[in-house]
Amino acid sequence: MSRKLGLFIAAVVLVVSSFFVAVNPAAAETYEVKMGTDKGALGFEPKELTISAGDTVKWVNNKLAPHNAVIDGNVKLSHKALVFSPGESFESTFNEPGEYSYYCEPHRGAGMVGKIIVK
Repeated sequence: MSRKLGLFIAAVVLVVSSFFVAVNPAAAETYEVKMGTDKGALGFEPKELTISAGDTVKWVNNKLAPHNAVIDGNVKLSHKALVFSPGESFESTFNEPGEYSYYCEPHRGAGMVGKIIVK
């Protein structure tokens, strides 16, 4: 009986310890990009952002609305709907490495462009 109990305890310890030894992938991050700079300029802040595959970018309406973020050649990640209220936001998760150029449709001509670099 005590041998069975010993084997049972050893099995439980092995299973529990395997949770601590297993490789835990890095948790995905969420990064914020302001639409409209703090100084009131028509731009994204930051203008360029480097993230890891699986991370999310949250675009937040800051100043001088309306804004959106259209990613060149990528309808799935783009947000063509305009946001008007301060603090209004939307998110995109970037799963594939690469460089993603984007712009605000109403303010592209004013230079409101940015880039996400996914490692």
